[in-house]
Amino acid sequence: MSQDKLIKDINTKYQDLGENPDPYLSGLRYTNPVNYWDYCEVDTLLTLQKPKTFLQDENVFIMYHQVNELLFKMILSEIEQVSNEDSITLDFFVAKLGRINRYFDVLISSFAIMKYGMDVDQYMKFRDALTPASGFQSVQYRKIEIACTDLNNLLDARYKEKADEIIGLQSKIDHLYWQAAGKNYKTGKKSLMLSMFEEKYGKELLATAKKYEHTNLRAVYNSLNETDKKSPKLIKAMKALDNKINIKWTMTHYRTAEHYLESSGKPVAATGGSPWKKYMHPKYQKRIFFPELWSEEELDTWGHEHKE
Repeated sequence: MSQDKLIKDINTKYQDLGENPDPYLSGLRYTNPVNYWDYCEVDTLLTLQKPKTFLQDENVFIMYHQVNELLFKMILSEIEQVSNEDSITLDFFVAKLGRINRYFDVLISSFAIMKYGMDVDQYMKFRDALTPASGFQSVQYRKIEIACTDLNNLLDARYKEKADEIIGLQSKIDHLYWQAAGKNYKTGKKSLMLSMFEEKYGKELLATAKKYEHTNLRAVYNSLNETDKKSPKLIKAMKALDNKINIKWTMTHYRTAEHYLESSGKPVAATGGSPWKKYMHPKYQKRIFFPELWSEEELDTWGHEHKE
């Protein structure tokens, strides 16, 4: 592209915005060249690890979870683009699902870092210093679930048959499956972990539920015409996502927890105090984002066997 054409295009850009392009062009004379370390905030990034103990492998634990949070943010960005698209097309939807699936492939495979990247003895020591913090408290992951499907599909298994009796978004949030990780359902008492999480993110989660009530991925799918809804490539992408999030990712997390928490031969509770086996294993809660895409047999045996 010639310099004249480039300058003309830049002028047009700012004129279309109702701006005088001259100050913008003049300002370019004084800007610094872009470099990698400033653009990616590398120096800041490397100072964001604040271990609570002197045990070296705690840094691995922190950085691994920080990487997860960045991937969660990427996933939420893709879902938001689907949600905000007024005239969704099949190709656009499939492309975005493909991105999300690839992000979850990274998350699933990366759990090997957690499983084999820390000394068991170190982990069992520094984890006590993290009480009552828990991966349960990742609000971005909770947002991903809410943005993928109807809240009824995320209800605790004990309430799914009575879903119609649970009215209102806040009431549904109060009965979601992850509440089981921090609430005694006999007494109604909440753990400190859950209370802290709700105090920090309660309003934010409700706002997310409102935002995606009619624009979550399942709702977008159901808004398509019948021909697009039957598209093999779309169905394959959606089932892959359901399987990756609600079986593969969950089971990989489960087995990693098992590797550490059962290493001593004694039953150990999660740092947040949850009964982690029943909370995490997919066969108990049967979280399924797109139930209409699975056969009756697949629904009945959900999570019973982890298939690659």
